[in-house]
Amino acid sequence: MNVSSIATAEPFTTKDGSTIRELHHTLVQSLAEASLPIDAATQRHHHAVTEEVYLVLEGTGQMEVDGSRRRVGPGDAVLIPAGARHQITAETPLRFLCCCAPAYSDEDTYFDEPEM
Repeated sequence: MNVSSIATAEPFTTKDGSTIRELHHTLVQSLAEASLPIDAATQRHHHAVTEEVYLVLEGTGQMEVDGSRRRVGPGDAVLIPAGARHQITAETPLRFLCCCAPAYSDEDTYFDEPEM
């Protein structure tokens, strides 16, 4: 049995700007807790292969997936299909779980060009 604890997971910042604590990472899936401070946002990006699910645990924010926007809060689960451009912005300090299949990788993270 493999049991991980958020309390002992080392936080690090991903390419998209969120701070995460990875709990599990295999070839087929990964699970991490992500957090953003108030008014912070991930950089808009997509994954060519990876599908994600965000489950909001604490706080509120604005979720954008391929141009569709919605306010999210505790208990909301957001499905982000592979290839969908997405970004989350924290209205209050935000904490959410991020489940990826296959597992998250920097190599499968592609950022939108900055707007001029």
